[in-house]
Amino acid sequence: MDDELVLRSRRVLLPDGERPAAVSIRDGRITAIAGYHDLTGLDLGPLALLPGLVDTHVHVNEPGRTEWEGYETATRAALAGGITTIVDMPLNSVPPTVTVPALRQKRAAARGRCHVDVGFWGGAVPDNLAELPALAAAGVFGFKAFLVDSGVPEFPPLDPAGLGRALAAVDALFLVHAEDPAELRAAPPSSRYRDFLDSRPPSAERRAVEAVLAVARRTGARVHILHLSAADALVPLRAARRDGVRVTVETCPHYLVLDAAEVPDGATEFKCCPPIRGSANRDALWAALADGGIDCVVSDHSPCPPTLKQFGSGDFAAAWGGVASLQLGLPLVWTEARRRGHGLADLVRWMARRPAEIAGLSGKGRIAVGADADLVALDPDAEFTVDPERLFHRHPVTPYAGRRLTGRIRGTWLGGRPVSPKDPPRGRLLSPGVTA
Repeated sequence: MDDELVLRSRRVLLPDGERPAAVSIRDGRITAIAGYHDLTGLDLGPLALLPGLVDTHVHVNEPGRTEWEGYETATRAALAGGITTIVDMPLNSVPPTVTVPALRQKRAAARGRCHVDVGFWGGAVPDNLAELPALAAAGVFGFKAFLVDSGVPEFPPLDPAGLGRALAAVDALFLVHAEDPAELRAAPPSSRYRDFLDSRPPSAERRAVEAVLAVARRTGARVHILHLSAADALVPLRAARRDGVRVTVETCPHYLVLDAAEVPDGATEFKCCPPIRGSANRDALWAALADGGIDCVVSDHSPCPPTLKQFGSGDFAAAWGGVASLQLGLPLVWTEARRRGHGLADLVRWMARRPAEIAGLSGKGRIAVGADADLVALDPDAEFTVDPERLFHRHPVTPYAGRRLTGRIRGTWLGGRPVSPKDPPRGRLLSPGVTA
C-alpha cells in the first residue's frame, strides 16, 4: 500500500469550479477532497492544481515509423506539457491498427516505454470492417476513419457509404477526418502558403461534416469530428445537435493560435490538414469553444523527420502535413485563452475533462474522489520563450519557435507519484475499463 499523499493549493480546479482545497491520495487514486486548512501536506503555494490533461489525438507512429516519433519521445513530451494520458491514433504506424494482431504489435512496442498512460484507437478502412467487433473487444477506445486520402497508402479512406457500413458493424465511437475529396483542389508546387490554403477550402470541411452527420442521423451512431478548422462547419453541427444527433467536435491549438496571414513563405512547419485559416475564422472557433459548440482541444500531434517538411524547397504541396505540439499545447491555449478572458476552469474543461469523457476514460481528466491521481501544478503567470532545443519530441520542428507563452508546469503526479520527463517510464497501457 502506498503512503497517503496530500497536496494543498489555494487554486484547485475541481469539477464545480476553482477553490482552495486539500487533495488526499492513496494507491494511485484520489481518496478525499477537503478544505485547504483541514489537512496537512505538500503546500503548492501560488501554484494552481489541475487534473492532468488528456490528449486523445496523438500520432506516435510506432512501430514502423519510429524514426518519425515513438512512444519514448512522444510521451516524454506529453509529460513535459502537463499531459498525463494520451490516446494513440491508428496511423502512421506500420502496420496501422486495423487488426487485432496490429493492436498487439502496438501494445508490445509501447509496453515499458511510456512516460504517461496510453490508450489506443482502432482504424476503419475499406477492407477491415469485419474486423471492427474483434478490435473493439480487444480494447481499442473507438475507430478513426478518413473521408480523404490519409497521406499514407496503408490507411485508405472510406466514402460516406463505407462509413455507414462501418458504423453499422460495431457499436463504438467513430472519429472522422472530415474533408470532402470532391471539394479539394490540386495544390500547385509553391512556397506560398496562400496557394496551399486555397487548395483546401472551408467548403471541403463543411460538405464532409454534413455527410458524416447524415450517416450519423440515419444510423443513430456516435461520431466525433476531428480537428475542426473551418468555422463554417459549425452551422450544420449546431443544427444536428439540436436534432439529437450524437456528435462531438474537437479543434487544435494551431487553429486557435495561428493566423494564415502570418505564415511566412516557405515555412512548411505550419502545414497541416485541414489548414490553418484566417483570424476571423479563429475568432469564430474561440466563440464556439466558449458556448460549447466545440467540445475540446487536443493536439493532433503529427510529427515527421525534417526532410519530409521540404525545408530546402519550402514547397507546401510536397511537404508532410502535421504540427507537433504535445509539449506546448497547454501554454499555447492558456496564453490565448487568458487574453480572451477565459479562466483555468475553461482550460481544464477543454483539455482534460471533455476529452476524457468523449473517449470514455472515466478515471481521467478531473479532480474527484475515485479518479486517478494524475495531477499538474501550474504556474499560470510564468512566461517563457519557445526554444526548439528544449522540446522532447523526436524532431525539434515547431511553428512556435521564439513565441512568448504563459504557463509553466512546476510539478506532475501520475497515479499519485511525482514524475518528470527525466524519470524512467511509469505510464500504463489502457483499455476501456482496464489497465495493464
